[in-house]
Amino acid sequence: MSECGCYIPPFDYQDFVSTHIGVDKTNGRYGDVSLERCVHCGTKWLRYLVEYEAFTASGRWFRAPISDEVLATLTPEQAVPFLERQPWHFSGGSYYQSRGQRSSGPIHADL
Repeated sequence: MSECGCYIPPFDYQDFVSTHIGVDKTNGRYGDVSLERCVHCGTKWLRYLVEYEAFTASGRWFRAPISDEVLATLTPEQAVPFLERQPWHFSGGSYYQSRGQRSSGPIHADL
C-alpha cells in the first residue's frame, strides 16, 4: 500500500479531484458514483456514496483504487460488484460511525 495520504483515513476532499460518473439506481438506492483522483500521487479511486434520507445514520461511502482499463467500461450499476470483488476497499460514513476504515468483502449499499 502506498504511503500517500489517499491510502490513510480519514480522507480530506481537498486531496482529490472528483468527476461524477453517474447514479446507480439498483434496488432504488440512487448511489452516487464518482472517480476521484489523488492530487498528490495520481491514484484513481472509484467512490460510491449512498444515503437514505428517511433514516438517521444511513449515509455510507466506499472507495477502492481503479485502473483506467476497468474505468473505461464501468457503468454506475457495476460499481458495487466492482468494489466487492476488490481484495480490500475503504468504507465509512454515519452508518459505520467511521471517517474511514479498511474493509473487504460484501458492502452494505442497501438498507
